[in-house]
Amino acid sequence: MKPHKDPRDELVDHLPALRAFALSLSRDGAMADDLVQDTIVKAWTNIEKFQVGTNLRAWLFTILRNTFYSARRKTRREVNDTDGVHAARMSTRPDHDGRLALNDFRAAFEKLPDEQREALLLVGASGFSYEEAAEMTGVAVGTVKSRANRGRRRLAELLQLEDGEELAITDQTTLAVMAQNGPVSR
Repeated sequence: MKPHKDPRDELVDHLPALRAFALSLSRDGAMADDLVQDTIVKAWTNIEKFQVGTNLRAWLFTILRNTFYSARRKTRREVNDTDGVHAARMSTRPDHDGRLALNDFRAAFEKLPDEQREALLLVGASGFSYEEAAEMTGVAVGTVKSRANRGRRRLAELLQLEDGEELAITDQTTLAVMAQNGPVSR
């Protein structure tokens, strides 16, 4: 049997995905960086709790998610970004030729309830299976599927898409979030 690598050696490989997930949850670049740092510190200090051979990225996402919601419960406040100034600083507009602008998608995505947004991020943008997402969030697989489907339907309504209308975009993350058939392969 092949010996497993030390999971500490793989932590850096997951930083971009962790930061993207943290940005999606927090909607603030500085807070996202803090979340990722806290996640890595917690993972490093509790690495003995990680079961070698299991999904390290899912374990890290679970730590990040739990850290985010713990901090949110403590503060009981949210940053109000109604004019989109903070969101506009977080990313650049992708090159695509469709009728759906990234800002329109972002605005519609931000209107989704946290649970639906989280489900779409995990099974769509991050490529986790429904089962992995259910384990990370501590809910039933059917609940994750329901949240993702309701989120996709609500996005289609907010973006005023007709039944069966395809999104004419090339941004892979946005396509993954809107994918009707669940997780897409990476």
